[in-house]
Amino acid sequence: MLFYPKRAFFEPKTLDYPTGQYIYNKLKELNIPVFVENKSVNFEKDFDNIQEYYAYAKGSLVVSVKKSMKLDSCKPSADYQFPLVTGCPASCQYCYLQSNPNIKPFARVYANVEEILQNNEKYINQNKPKITSFELASTSDPLSVEHLTGSVKKAIEFFAQQEYGRLRLVTKFAYVDNLLNIVHKGHTKIRFSINSKYVVDKFEFNVSPLMERLEAAQRVYDANYPLGFIIAPIYYYENYKEEYRELLDMLREKIKNPDNAEITFELIQHRFTTKAMDTILARFPNTEIDFSMENRQQKWGPYGVYKYVYKKDISTDMKEFMISEIKRRFPKAEIEYFT
Repeated sequence: MLFYPKRAFFEPKTLDYPTGQYIYNKLKELNIPVFVENKSVNFEKDFDNIQEYYAYAKGSLVVSVKKSMKLDSCKPSADYQFPLVTGCPASCQYCYLQSNPNIKPFARVYANVEEILQNNEKYINQNKPKITSFELASTSDPLSVEHLTGSVKKAIEFFAQQEYGRLRLVTKFAYVDNLLNIVHKGHTKIRFSINSKYVVDKFEFNVSPLMERLEAAQRVYDANYPLGFIIAPIYYYENYKEEYRELLDMLREKIKNPDNAEITFELIQHRFTTKAMDTILARFPNTEIDFSMENRQQKWGPYGVYKYVYKKDISTDMKEFMISEIKRRFPKAEIEYFT
């Protein structure tokens, strides 16, 4: 599934950069309405209803110039996060971006890609001879707009030339065609976010279908990229074990020589804060996400707020089940588990 915005806004100076010009011409070719602005875009104030604003935002693309070049930590995923995109056109109801006040619901892409990459090189040089890792997907799903920007391809080619730099990204989108025949030198790890049929059908919208993601993962693996999978959130519901087994069986069929596949899994149980719950319920009043406290307990989070996680007996059983089922199908897989 490819995202095509209903409208696009270009903020000041974005057309001074090759990527800005490329995106502008691409959208014009697609007959998508384009508005060149003389100030930063903020249309949230134009809506009184949060659902109307959310729907409008999800149909919009904003092209900006990234000004701050200070990189934030991205532990434990990587040393630093660096965005080429913030916000996302997808509408996954459980997504942590839903409750991040610094990230708007629309996709914002940056035109000054070369400046951003050059800034990364400064961080790499400062840490030599240590390897410095960067997460590209901490504030968005960058492949969701890659067919409009080409920025991920530029980033992968940049990191291919960095002896001491490594790139990571995760996606729910299957648009990988322009990444398969480029020089990457194994310096970029691509991970795919996958989940059970229940979770995908109930809570994931405007993303590539699960089977397309699995097939894209197969193509990426065949192109010799380091490959990983994120299963998040692992959700507790009736017959969840049966459906997660089905998911892992489908994945095993797609991966060449699965008994020797050195792939990775990041497993994250479903959890939420009250702030996230309130935002999700406001945007999706008919959501079927279970926010009841019957199977939950409080856990102090790293950002100074409580989060609600599954009770210990459910959590322990879920962890043991998922790890054992993955190891049965992928004996050499590395697995990280988070509650």
